[in-house]
Amino acid sequence: MPFYETVLIARQELGASQVDELTAKCRSIIESGDGKILKTENWGLRTLAYKIRKNRKGHYVLIEADAPAPAILEMERNLRLNEDVLRYMTIRLEEPSQGPSPIIDKSGRDDDNESGKPEKFEKSDKEAA
Repeated sequence: MPFYETVLIARQELGASQVDELTAKCRSIIESGDGKILKTENWGLRTLAYKIRKNRKGHYVLIEADAPAPAILEMERNLRLNEDVLRYMTIRLEEPSQGPSPIIDKSGRDDDNESGKPEKFEKSDKEAA
């Protein structure tokens, strides 16, 4: 079966238990469609890049599954009908990811700058002239 990764954004007014219920509903849909959940991560309440339906923040959840396409389509249909879900996106993966996602694993950043601030570059003498 193919591997899928779904990221969904739920409304900011929801509590943690309601987000967990929403995640559990997605899990049950995939498992009832002969799929298997590989990973579930709750990224918490994060600021959105732009307002979505008058919301500035949203609860992000990642679900990685090994499931047939009809199970994923049924989960997406339910997400589309749920008013608590602002956005969702499902992509097909070639192989499942290893370890936690980069959002969760802050220590696995690619850059050498540990402070998280952008580096300042000084102009050299040649560039200044």
